[in-house]
Amino acid sequence: MPQQTEQWREMLINWLIKISGYSAIVFVTLIFFFLIRESLPGFSPETFSRLAGSRWYPIEQYYGLAPLIAGSIMVTLGAALVAIPLGLGTAIFIAEIAPRWVREILKPLVEILAGLPSVVLGFLGILSLSPWVRETMNLPTGLTAFSGSLLLGMTSLPTIVSVAEDALDAVPRSYRDASLALGATELQTIFLVTLPAARSGVFTAVMLGLGRAIGETIMVMMVTGNAAMIPNSLFSPVRTMTATIAAEMGEVAKGSEHYHVLFLIGLTLFVISLLVNLTASSVIMRQQKRAERVLS
Repeated sequence: MPQQTEQWREMLINWLIKISGYSAIVFVTLIFFFLIRESLPGFSPETFSRLAGSRWYPIEQYYGLAPLIAGSIMVTLGAALVAIPLGLGTAIFIAEIAPRWVREILKPLVEILAGLPSVVLGFLGILSLSPWVRETMNLPTGLTAFSGSLLLGMTSLPTIVSVAEDALDAVPRSYRDASLALGATELQTIFLVTLPAARSGVFTAVMLGLGRAIGETIMVMMVTGNAAMIPNSLFSPVRTMTATIAAEMGEVAKGSEHYHVLFLIGLTLFVISLLVNLTASSVIMRQQKRAERVLS
């Protein structure tokens, strides 16, 4: 009787896990079809011809997506330049260099940073970072793509640090010992042995960080200047696709042309996020197959 009870318990847990996995696929599929349904009128020839313009001014029916896409790309790439080196360096320090007592302090601090609401970072950006950027760079305003990139990099940093540190920590100790026994220094062991062995996890950390950067809304809307124009440089005000949806969806008339174009922007963001995740998954699977071939 206890054995049958244990079997039923295992079957129940197994079915709950399967239902959870399938429900995630179902929910993502439903969201995708909802976005397609609401954005479908935006693909009409009259509306679609306006999407290729360089001006976003819905009051006069200008729906050019170029400024919004350019702003999103610029802010995301700027955040990547900040978050990737700093995040990987921090993860390497925590996993490989720092003493255990320092590690036990830094890891909770990183987790606390990950839990900070983005609106709080946005307020800090408006009150502290933006005035500093304006005065230091001698700019008309500190609300620029540069300010947004710095804060967005700080937002993506905890994700990269946490996932990359776990990947480095999962590398067997024997790899490090063998490298040191062959005469390699600690830095050579880190960059030539440990980091390549954890490259799939490190790549996952980078892609998750970029995904967080692409989807950020409130903070970017607060510190980038919200100017829907093609930026001349990193120190120009910009407007991202996520900020456009957040700023205008609450006031747009349901069923209007503007309404469907906003959902088209949401569909574009969904496709971009999907491509990022598919790219990460394909790279990781390719590396795993290569590792299996080497081991076999």
